[in-house]
Amino acid sequence: MRLTLYTDYCLRVLMYLGVKEDRFATISEIAERYDISRNHVMKVVYGLSQSDYIRTVRGKNGGMYLQRAPESINLGALIRDTEQDLALVECFAPDNRCVITPSCRLTHILGDALKA
Repeated sequence: MRLTLYTDYCLRVLMYLGVKEDRFATISEIAERYDISRNHVMKVVYGLSQSDYIRTVRGKNGGMYLQRAPESINLGALIRDTEQDLALVECFAPDNRCVITPSCRLTHILGDALKA
């Protein structure tokens, strides 16, 4: 599995907000700091706000901040929320054609690891 840029950017935004405890951060500020397109950051911020990871405030003095304490954010849950395809190996995919799937023991081991 390889994380998408969307998930990578979500992690970056949350880390940035995690160290900005005392004030709002803006989309422009984050985009400039990480050298990421402002439009990409807007998309990420929208998704994070819809999933209640962050709170946004509109207006001249607005911005965003973490909705939760940083230590309460579960990375596994965040990745499951942001990734569309968590198929670590072929047998996890709907179009699995692996011939050893019926006797393979890795499926359950990797499945348990992914759940954890």
